[in-house]
Amino acid sequence: MNPTPSPPAAKGAGSRNQGTGFQLPPLALYIHIPWCVRKCPYCDFNSHAAGPELPEDAYVDALLADLELDLVHVHGRPLSSIFFGGGTPSLFSARALGRLLQGVERRVPFAEDIEITLEANPGTFEQAKFVDYRALGINRLSIGVQSFQAEKLKALGRIHDGDEAIRAADMARAAGFDNFNLDLMHGLPQQSLEDALADLRIAIAQAPAHLSWYQLTMEPNTVFWSQPPELPEDDTLWDIQEAGQALLAEHGYAQYETSAYARPGRQARHNLNYWSFGDFLGIGAGAHAKLSGPNGDIRRTWKTRLPKDYLDAGKPFQAGEKRLVAEDLPFEFMMNALRLVDGVPAERFSERTGLPLSSIASACAGARQAGLLDEDPGRLRPTAHGQLFLNDLLQRFLP
Repeated sequence: MNPTPSPPAAKGAGSRNQGTGFQLPPLALYIHIPWCVRKCPYCDFNSHAAGPELPEDAYVDALLADLELDLVHVHGRPLSSIFFGGGTPSLFSARALGRLLQGVERRVPFAEDIEITLEANPGTFEQAKFVDYRALGINRLSIGVQSFQAEKLKALGRIHDGDEAIRAADMARAAGFDNFNLDLMHGLPQQSLEDALADLRIAIAQAPAHLSWYQLTMEPNTVFWSQPPELPEDDTLWDIQEAGQALLAEHGYAQYETSAYARPGRQARHNLNYWSFGDFLGIGAGAHAKLSGPNGDIRRTWKTRLPKDYLDAGKPFQAGEKRLVAEDLPFEFMMNALRLVDGVPAERFSERTGLPLSSIASACAGARQAGLLDEDPGRLRPTAHGQLFLNDLLQRFLP
């Protein structure tokens, strides 16, 4: 997860009534490691092809210096979760990640039950390395499989094959990871319903605790955007979505977010914090953060994108910042919370924004009348119809 900032606000500073129950939310940490073996044609994340040697020590030094400058935003909170995203964080050695985690914990305390996730690709799996990762306290893996079929993997520019993906899941378990996610795409070039369900069945057979199953989209500034492949027709995409969700439910994977499915109790806590409008520090090239102050001030920040600039001691880590004014907050909050199938308690809106529920009463009433928002006044939850037309629902909360 590498969250992106919202468009800059055109309005003034705005104000919020801090008597409505604003509370500092839980705090997480996102660490971006921007290198990959090679760039995939569909990828719009801040990733860069790795050279023959990674500057591990210099980058760890920079990450800790970056974090040092962000300690002003901690406000005494422990870290509830850490997420290593990329790029391909599993390209880094256990030695480098161990030094980084020790440095982080010296600066910000860890919650006793902290969740620490590392993204990894099957082509970078080494059994000994993953045993060492587990010994560091990393307790969750997210493995970027995308597909198990050779022709689909080739079309996506992936460096692994289906057998390697299966071995990666086996090695994760052998290394002591009982909590791992498999990332899987659907709507792939020339993919049929049968192809998509075959991928899902193989993934389910690996018994992951969690599955991220999402549709391939064409994003600007990617090879696929400028040279689009032939994708399935809308009717096929709809059939894949319906049949895939039924198959996942049949095997005990409950959908709890737009593209996330989990065994009971195995939802990704880091992402749940993000979708619940929690706070997260972001360190690393191109990392983003959402930060609250005790007075209810909320802002998004982002770091310089290019690794060479991030590693340049003469340049600042932070590239930009946007304060979220009162007019922004309903949409910002709902854009996250309404991705959750079960939504959030209604009081969470005031706790996380400092705004009274009355500020969104009209928008909620219209959404309920349109059948997009659940009728329960104690919960902000999309209906099944609202999940399908989430953009229409969100538009109602724009300033």
